[in-house]
Amino acid sequence: MKRIATAVALALVFFHTTGHGAATLPLEKIKLPTGFAISVYTDNVPNARSMTLAPDGTVFVGTMDKGSVYAIVNRQAVTVASGLNVPNGVAFRDGSLYVAENSRVLRYDKVLDWLKQPAAQRPPLTPAVVNDKFPPDRHHGWKYLAFGPDGLLYLQVGAPCNVCERPDPYASIMRMKPDGSALEIFARGVRNSVGFAWHPDTKEMWFTDNGRDNLGDDVPPDELNHAPKAGLHFGFPYCHGGTIPDPDLGSGHPCSNYTPPAQTLGPHVASLGLKFYTGSMFPAEYRKQVFIAEHGSWNRSTPIGYRISVVHLQGDRAVKYETFAEGWLQGGRAWGRPVDVLMLPDGSLLVSDDQAGVVYRITYRG
Repeated sequence: MKRIATAVALALVFFHTTGHGAATLPLEKIKLPTGFAISVYTDNVPNARSMTLAPDGTVFVGTMDKGSVYAIVNRQAVTVASGLNVPNGVAFRDGSLYVAENSRVLRYDKVLDWLKQPAAQRPPLTPAVVNDKFPPDRHHGWKYLAFGPDGLLYLQVGAPCNVCERPDPYASIMRMKPDGSALEIFARGVRNSVGFAWHPDTKEMWFTDNGRDNLGDDVPPDELNHAPKAGLHFGFPYCHGGTIPDPDLGSGHPCSNYTPPAQTLGPHVASLGLKFYTGSMFPAEYRKQVFIAEHGSWNRSTPIGYRISVVHLQGDRAVKYETFAEGWLQGGRAWGRPVDVLMLPDGSLLVSDDQAGVVYRITYRG
């Protein structure tokens, strides 16, 4: 597809400013396919990370270092909770907001009713503890949170290291009932996934995984994995990228023992949130394809990532991996870092950015 030099060469970029200086962000440097445009959906969302959508259109945004959870109402960020321990993961179901901290999951009931009250009259929200049995390790301890089509709540427990052997539940994706009961491991061998989604037709899980460090600039790749059923092992810490035995722990554990990635991604791009596009705003070629936020490398001599990529599927087979939006990295330095993607009911795509502290909106006008 023909690409343009800048997004604004095709469509006017609208800025919504609420005091964070969003109008100074160099959005004109973001490159998008022909016909697409990017704007600031809301600013003043410090450390914006994972996102979830309520039925009334409210977007909830978790953070990591900030310790806060926000609601975006009429494109304004409202603090729902603060002082939390790495509240990266957020999910919404049946009127309640679920928030994953480092070692526990909380539930905030009737949060939409709370948001309808005048700001001065809102009492502090008191959460219920859904489950507090997760390891407290900070290393890869931040969690992604999402409800699957089976009605269960999924989250990951990352490996507490760069590469190491640890017992369950480390390096796994877990699931439980919404009340926190029946907690079980869904997938093993997952170093650190910070994003999963389900195919709109097959209802099967797809998830990103961040590859280990200190094997070089180009090894190993990050991964997009496909988990059509429970009980699969995706290789960590013994095999990376489906074909690369770990030099320290791989002996006696051939890669053929494990489920290979559906698509290898760029090395060290830090692939995080992903979504299947199911809207009607974007051209048909993007429908039911996988959009991935790549947060960007921290330990590569030439930085890569800092972009939105797309993996195209044919059935359950990945056939193409390409960049969709880039430009947050300029001259080897990043002014923004995408974390998660979320589709709005109108078919536009939101992108959170924890470095710039904003949420962007990508639209298509043809």
